[in-house]
Amino acid sequence: MSLKVYELAAADPAIRFSPHCWRTRMAIAHKGLEVDYLPWRFTEKERIQASGQGLVPVLVDGEAWVADSGTIADHLDRRYPDRPLFACPQSRAHARFLETWVSRVLHPQILRQIIGDLFTLIDAGDKAYFRESREKRFGTTLEALSEGADAALPALKATLDPLRATLEAQPFFGGEASSYADYAVFGAFQWARVSSPKELLDAGDPITAWRERMLDAFDGEARAMPARG
Repeated sequence: MSLKVYELAAADPAIRFSPHCWRTRMAIAHKGLEVDYLPWRFTEKERIQASGQGLVPVLVDGEAWVADSGTIADHLDRRYPDRPLFACPQSRAHARFLETWVSRVLHPQILRQIIGDLFTLIDAGDKAYFRESREKRFGTTLEALSEGADAALPALKATLDPLRATLEAQPFFGGEASSYADYAVFGAFQWARVSSPKELLDAGDPITAWRERMLDAFDGEARAMPARG
């Protein structure tokens, strides 16, 4: 078995911060698979052209090139059925909702909180691409996006209420044990942890306790990546 994953790297190639890549890394740890994680940067699209697109994570499994964290999760469960990420089709459907909600609702709010620190983290060769692409996506400058971040923090915490209520009732989004639903959400908080010293959660928040459990999971796979600051 020869598995490789291309992951988004910072100026320091050992620092991996992408929320989507962390979904995949946690899914692979869940499976107990051995993988060679390769650093990749925004402007190195030719290195993953065999995947048919230009974003990471990209899994290389023998002759197969698989892009997109959700698609990679599906591939892993088909190819390596032990330790399933999805207990049943219904759990896959629920995880798909969480993936979409996190990407469309949670990520933009977290990005506003961390974008200034994130911009200093990425490689110098990526900065022009990052600025142009994100400013086009959000219709404003990076500076305007980050302006008022402190004032916007209460709104972010309110957005997290459904997650908080769920974790008051059970230890993981997967129930009694973590599943891909947890990894889909955790990627967002690991992104913030690695990219910025700003703390987005309160000490007594059930999400904080869950995040600690996720950081400790799989022999501390996620905690081994240093927090910013």
